[in-house]
Amino acid sequence: MSILDRIASPADLRTLSRDELRTLAVDLRARMVDVCSRTGGHIGAGLGVVELTIALHYAFRTPRDQLVWDVGHQGYPHKLLTGRNDRMETLRQENGISGFLKRTESEYDTFGAGHAATAISAALGMAAARDINGEPDLKVVAVLGDGALSSGLAYEGLNNAGHSERDFVVVLNDNEMSIAPNVGAMHKYLTSIQRNPLYNRVRSRIGDIVDNAGAVGTLVRKWEESMKSFLTPGVLFEELGFRYFGPIDGHDIGAMIDTFAAVRAMTGPRLVHVITQKGKGFPAGEHATGEKWHALPPGHDPTTGKQVSVTAAANPAYTAVFGKALAEIGADNSKVVAITAAMPSGTGTGAFAKAHPSRFFDVGIAEGHAVTFAAGLTTRGLRPVCAIYSTFLQRAYDNIIHDCAIQSLPVVFAMDRAGLVGEDGETHAGLYDIAYMLAVPNMTVTAPRDGREMLGLLRAGIEHTGGPFCLRYPRDVVPEPVPAIADVPAVPRGTWEVLRQGSEFAILAVGTMVNPAVSAAEVLAAEGLDVTVVNCRYLKPYDEVTLAAILADHRQILVVEEGTIINGFGAFMTSVIERHEPQVRVHTHGVPDRIIYAAARAKQLASLGLDAAGIAERVRALHESEALTG
Repeated sequence: MSILDRIASPADLRTLSRDELRTLAVDLRARMVDVCSRTGGHIGAGLGVVELTIALHYAFRTPRDQLVWDVGHQGYPHKLLTGRNDRMETLRQENGISGFLKRTESEYDTFGAGHAATAISAALGMAAARDINGEPDLKVVAVLGDGALSSGLAYEGLNNAGHSERDFVVVLNDNEMSIAPNVGAMHKYLTSIQRNPLYNRVRSRIGDIVDNAGAVGTLVRKWEESMKSFLTPGVLFEELGFRYFGPIDGHDIGAMIDTFAAVRAMTGPRLVHVITQKGKGFPAGEHATGEKWHALPPGHDPTTGKQVSVTAAANPAYTAVFGKALAEIGADNSKVVAITAAMPSGTGTGAFAKAHPSRFFDVGIAEGHAVTFAAGLTTRGLRPVCAIYSTFLQRAYDNIIHDCAIQSLPVVFAMDRAGLVGEDGETHAGLYDIAYMLAVPNMTVTAPRDGREMLGLLRAGIEHTGGPFCLRYPRDVVPEPVPAIADVPAVPRGTWEVLRQGSEFAILAVGTMVNPAVSAAEVLAAEGLDVTVVNCRYLKPYDEVTLAAILADHRQILVVEEGTIINGFGAFMTSVIERHEPQVRVHTHGVPDRIIYAAARAKQLASLGLDAAGIAERVRALHESEALTG
């Protein structure tokens, strides 16, 4: 039996010797690599924080002490140590262990998050609640990666926490990576701290003097302040009100336990800077650069990281098609620039970066900044394409409205991972962009049915000058081969496409739902029910001429979309049709008003009736209801 098999909770690891804890770290890494080789998962960050996780649970009295992990990518070792080892084989599977932290999964998961930089704010809220509730023995610790420090939310939390002077600990896990290599001034600042151990030795000695010097300590502290600028390139954390400790070797369990034990006994805002190596212990990923080892798909060799069996998809992913096309458009149009928020590979913009490095901008985990930065670029005649996952673009909604829409600035938003995202689960689902973009004045909203149409809409967006323009596309492969961008014209603005002409009943299908709707119509036709299918590639502005023709010939309309029913395109069309043809019945078919949890994307779609079979069944039911009511 391994040491890990003996750990049912953090209380068990607190009985181990330092040598046993080091062996436990080896067991944790082996277990993570073994599980993720079959299930897939965000393995890199978790491998890097094995010793850090052990030390935190050893020094702090979890679950009484509140440990708040940022994002959750770091959370796999935490899950293994908190009673979930025997269920890790279900990682990222339907009804299994979540790929992120989840409050309903364990009392040790104090706060759930799939987006970066939430830990400090959430943990400070817990600390304030502790003080109000009169629980002085409870400690609160926020653990975030250094990549999160490119997000403004992290600084808002740091600023408030330092000002509050509350008993509060921040652990900065510095592995020089978020998903892609970190960018920005904060990354350079942290690197400079790592390279200047002199200050940390002097700071430690001064701390000892101050703690034991009584009144003389005040003079020593003043001397210390005067030395900071000389010994360090910056004193950001100290000036924000935190007592700074580090940098500490994040793979030295003993040093971290001693440090955390001492820090736990203190009060006030403290920040512990820990240096870790992302992917540590996984030979294939330990020295890798870029995003490749941030996460792995199922079915790879646990030793080499290579796919054991690769089933080549017939067609490429939407992301790859988008990235290639954008790079090619950039070659023809020197005004086109690309922006991403720490996701060059995930959004496909890495191809543009390679081809046009001077016109590519990775702004870090800073979606709001990305949008306003893009707006600024447009004021000087450039054509920015802002490629951000649908779920992450939610964080920049004010910037979209205030900085782009109100000023009618032509920023193109390429919203990858729109719709259901399978195993990445509820925190990453892009289900709300139709609703939130339709509500924005001056915004053009589009959704392609396939890869070719995505390129035509991308070209249309870059040519459009009358305000912001967005296109949404899924985490999936394109349904058929895609021609070169040079062979794809722009899709005419505000146009729909009637793909199948029927009578009585019409399906208005959006994006990924177009092809399933056509398939459903073919099945229904064989049953004697002739259905019209319309590709509503422009959601806003919609095709008024085509809609008028549909309303003239059909008594019932079904709007099908891979997005929320609440305030979605169906709701929009219902209000439009009610004004023009109130006798026509409109029905909506999309994602219901509830959280959709992790499962294979195809299964998610089928369970919601968003496949050909589900659409056909909905039409049958509506047709039968109409027949009964006359």
